[in-house]
Amino acid sequence: MPWIRIVSGAVALLLAFGWVTLGGWVFTAGVAAMVFLGQREYFELARIKGILPATKTTLVVSQILVVVATVAPALADPVLAMGGSWICFYLLFQPKLATIADIATSILGLFYGGYLPSFWVRLRGLEQADFSNLPLLGFWPQGGAWPLGLKVTLLTFSCIWAADIGAYFFGRAFGKTKLSEISPKKTVEGAVFGVLASMVVGAVGAIQLNWPFWLGIGLGLMTGIASLLGDLTESMMKRDAGVKDSGHLIPGHGGILDRADSYVFTAPLAYYFITLLVPLVG
Repeated sequence: MPWIRIVSGAVALLLAFGWVTLGGWVFTAGVAAMVFLGQREYFELARIKGILPATKTTLVVSQILVVVATVAPALADPVLAMGGSWICFYLLFQPKLATIADIATSILGLFYGGYLPSFWVRLRGLEQADFSNLPLLGFWPQGGAWPLGLKVTLLTFSCIWAADIGAYFFGRAFGKTKLSEISPKKTVEGAVFGVLASMVVGAVGAIQLNWPFWLGIGLGLMTGIASLLGDLTESMMKRDAGVKDSGHLIPGHGGILDRADSYVFTAPLAYYFITLLVPLVG
C-alpha cells in the first residue's frame, strides 16, 4: 500500500473522528459537503455516458434534504418525494427534450447521493440536543454519558472500517476466488473475512453498549454486507463509465465516492436498526 494512501487515510480517519464527535451542525455541514462533492462526481460519470441530468436542481434539493434531516428528521421523507417531483418538472421545460435516462439518473442521484447519506445526520442526531455542550448543537466528551447517536455512529463506522480493512488485507493474502466481474480485485475470501470482522466489532460494541452480544453481531453482519454492496455499486457505475476512479480529490484514494461508497447503504439500515429493532429488544 503506497505511503500516500496510508497518510491520507490516517488524516481522514482523525478528521472523521473529530467531525463525528462534535455532531450538531458541524456534522451536518460535513455531510452536506460530502453529498455535494459526491454528487458532482456521480453526475460527471453520467455525463461521460452522454446523459444530461438535472445536476444543479438535484444538488440544491439534496442540500435541503440534509438540512431538514437535522431540524425535522420526520420531514426528510416528504422532501424526497417533493424534490423528485420538482426535478421531473424542471426537466420537462428544458430546451432539449429530456430522455428517460436523464430523468432516471437525476432521481437516482437524489436518492443515492442525497437521501441515503442524510440518514447519517438522523443517526448522529439521536439524543444530541440533550447532551449538547457546545454552540451549534455541538458536543465534546467531558466525562459521563455520551449521546446515543454518537455511540452508534462510531460503532457503525467501526464496523465499516473493520469490513474494509479486513477484506483488503485478508483478500490480498489468501484470496483466490473472484467475487464479481464488477470489481476483479475483490475475492470471496476477502469479502467473507471482512463481514466476519465487522461482526466481531459489532459484538464488542454491543457489550460496551449493554446490548445482547447477538444484537451487535446482527448490526455487524448487516453493516458488512451493506458496505460491500455499496462498494460494488459504485464500482459498477465506474466500470460503465470506463473510469478507474470517480475523482482525484483524496491522494491515493481517488474521489469522494471511492471512499464513501461503503457508507451509502449502511446509513438507513443502521438508523432503522437502532430506532426500530433495538427498542423491541429492550
